[in-house]
Amino acid sequence: MNQNLNFAAILQGQYADLLWKGIMLTLELTVASWILALVLGTVLATVRMTNHRVARIVVGCFVAYHRNVPMLVQIMMWYFALPSLLPDNAQMWINQFNGEFLYSVIAIGLCMAAYVSEDIRSGLRAIPYGQFEASRALGLSYIRSMRFVILPQAMRIAMPPLVNHTVLLFKNTSLAMAIGVAELTYATRQIENYTFRTFEAYLLASLWYLALSLALMGAGAMLSRHYRIPGSR
Repeated sequence: MNQNLNFAAILQGQYADLLWKGIMLTLELTVASWILALVLGTVLATVRMTNHRVARIVVGCFVAYHRNVPMLVQIMMWYFALPSLLPDNAQMWINQFNGEFLYSVIAIGLCMAAYVSEDIRSGLRAIPYGQFEASRALGLSYIRSMRFVILPQAMRIAMPPLVNHTVLLFKNTSLAMAIGVAELTYATRQIENYTFRTFEAYLLASLWYLALSLALMGAGAMLSRHYRIPGSR
């Protein structure tokens, strides 16, 4: 039996609060995972550009694992499998501090760090090697050369793919619902179960994801134009 659309039923009272909390938790999960992915991805890309063979192999294995194993499996691994190796007291302590959110941040952040590292590595490889040699000739160490000369340019070159993977990270936060993180998709499912307004609930969630994704893409496009290296396309 067809029912008339009734968005008011899910946009008031406890349902509106549940939806808003889901949106905010999604944003918190996105920001925390993105910070982890960016910091770790930068370190991985920098290490992989060195001449240390063992370090390059280790980073290569890390990237291969996280790019080829589904993120949902990685989230399950962090939430169900790895904690079982910890002592009971450690497991209880982590669970007291919102363990579902913490494990989701780690799993999503590590997974996306593999993609971020490849984006940054592509930017690093686009920098003429002469600039690195010049910085070393000025007396800068490898780390300082990367920090002050090479990485700033590489980040500007890598901005477009970094923006794309930021949007991908944001959308993949929905996978955290599998372990009980009450983000937007989880909240939408709960509202649908309570109100039986399936179409309205998922349409609103879709519109929120679309709006936030477009906002991220718009902000990324502005940053890309602002930090674009003159003369590059």
